Amino acid sequence: MTTEILERDFEAFFEVPFAVYGPDTPYVSPMKSDLRRFLSAQANPLFDADDDLSFFVARRSGKPLGRIVVHHHRASNALYGTNRASFGFFDCADDAEAAACLLEAASAWASRKGFDELVGNFNLTAMQQCGVQTGGFEHAAYTDMIVNPPHIPAQLRASGFEAFFPMRTFELDLANANVPSHGSPEAVQGSFASVRRRDFRQRMEEARQVLNDGFAENPMFVPLTPEEFDFQAGEMMAIIDPRLSSLLKIDGEPVGVVICIPDLTGFMRAGRSRLGLLTPWHYLRHRFNRKRAVIIFYSVNRDRHGQGIMGRMLRRTLHALRDGGYEKLGITWIADENAASLRQMEKLGATPLHHLHLFRKALS
Repeated sequence: MTTEILERDFEAFFEVPFAVYGPDTPYVSPMKSDLRRFLSAQANPLFDADDDLSFFVARRSGKPLGRIVVHHHRASNALYGTNRASFGFFDCADDAEAAACLLEAASAWASRKGFDELVGNFNLTAMQQCGVQTGGFEHAAYTDMIVNPPHIPAQLRASGFEAFFPMRTFELDLANANVPSHGSPEAVQGSFASVRRRDFRQRMEEARQVLNDGFAENPMFVPLTPEEFDFQAGEMMAIIDPRLSSLLKIDGEPVGVVICIPDLTGFMRAGRSRLGLLTPWHYLRHRFNRKRAVIIFYSVNRDRHGQGIMGRMLRRTLHALRDGGYEKLGITWIADENAASLRQMEKLGATPLHHLHLFRKALS
């Protein structure tokens, strides 16, 4: 039986993980409406043109077996002088032929457009979900974390991809967390501004500015435009817990930010990541029983590093989480080369949750 490759069939693309991973997988799909936005070059400001991305589905005898996105992040290539295409959402059954066909389709798309390299996973948002899971497969994920079964990295290696840029996600048991001290006198100055619905847009723009400044020297980071940031962050307004996220301002200027939201994986799993008649009921059930939260990102302006600001911000966040009845906190990926952030995790008492790598392949 021949493996068939479909291009730009969104309905088939969305159904793949439900068909190939089963109900007990740690994988939780993004909401269908969000995924549709991510894959639209007209809607997603990460892309400049319709031919900046495509997506493929592998099928055999009418049964979906896998999927992949291939795309071009022009701003990243321009900033770093690279000539690479990226892949994302590589999900596949434990089927060597299907995986090879998908990876070949993505490679062929990138080669036709003249790219030298194919790298992923990058999952199609301005604040990229990043990596391929290579360890910690037994652990459930939090919102904004990538998970996949162990055969995915094996399939990539079999198709000539190599792993690089190791990363880890973390989990913190809030009952046993080591809460940071108040910090140095410099950090004590200033005031916190909560992220509430009534001033959400202003706070998110301030958060973007701090993120861009604090992450400016991080590997592969590309400064976010207001449109890119709002494309993803705007959806947080409906689900944000205003106690958890905050900005620290000194002399009226934002210098530090923590964006922390309730974990939504249980809600999304209950509704199979679709909007429907039961969505409000699933959401209310989630809201009144939420015990897990996730830090999407935290950042401090570069000229304020070393002043204890992040310790003070995390202290506030941990107290807010405990007071709100949360029990577990997830922290999205931190690169193994980011020694300062890894030390922060160690000090808090966080434990590694998943291991991830990027995978790359040179194109002839």
